[in-house]
Amino acid sequence: MLTNDILSVNFRPQGAELTSIIHKPTNTEHLWQGDPAVWGWHAPNLFPVVGGCLNNQIVVDGVAYPMGRHGFARQSTFALVEQTDTRALFALTSSDETRTAYPYAFVFEIDYALEGNSLSVTYRVRNTDTRTVYFSVGAHPAFNVPFGPGEAYETYYLEFEETEPLMTHLLSKGGYFTGETQPVPTEENRLPLTKHLFDQDALVLKNLRSRQVRIRSRNHDHSVTVAFDGFPYLGLWAKPGAPFVCIEPWLGCADSVGEPVEFSQKELIQSVAVGAVFEATFRVTVG
Repeated sequence: MLTNDILSVNFRPQGAELTSIIHKPTNTEHLWQGDPAVWGWHAPNLFPVVGGCLNNQIVVDGVAYPMGRHGFARQSTFALVEQTDTRALFALTSSDETRTAYPYAFVFEIDYALEGNSLSVTYRVRNTDTRTVYFSVGAHPAFNVPFGPGEAYETYYLEFEETEPLMTHLLSKGGYFTGETQPVPTEENRLPLTKHLFDQDALVLKNLRSRQVRIRSRNHDHSVTVAFDGFPYLGLWAKPGAPFVCIEPWLGCADSVGEPVEFSQKELIQSVAVGAVFEATFRVTVG
């Protein structure tokens, strides 16, 4: 557990996954509590892929490897490397088991740090291989909506940093991009939350100007902000009718309908050179 005067944050070793973000002054739990009858996750970390891969495989140097949706990190047990009252560092190191699905040597670190009313989440990928390592990484935190009892989901909205047209990239029933896009109706820089907003799966927004999105209510000033500098794609999702919304900064995305491509050629694929370290941070602010 991490704690200060404003926030209390908890995790589990599986996936180094956040399981709780409590705002102490109001005793408000902001993270979805993973009801297995609805959606059994809280805030999975996505690595080494984001989204679905054609045939549930990746192709590295012409060889196919099995790879499930959103990768294996969320189901892997991480080591807790370091912890203080306000910081926790988790690590997943490549092994014989990971190499059956992903043939690279790596250390994937997730570094959580509390500062005031903000939690920063830093992803690091350390290349311990003898070649360039390719990967995708992303976040999938689900935030409770409404924040408290007696409120309606429909009184909440997502407020984008800038007023800009939102265009979602459509997914097939299998979860792959079709190449089609569709405008998302907004009210200036606000996207109203409704129980049917995600009936056709996630909204996938590419290359937004906005670098942060805030969950707000029409009835009070309490809010949750996700800032995602360095993450060019953003997923928004909830299981239709469920009382949460996921705000998902991505450095990677699902495959497109068609033929599989070499892993190094995937859309928005990331890379890290031999001996180097990749790093990207997003931040959750409550208040």
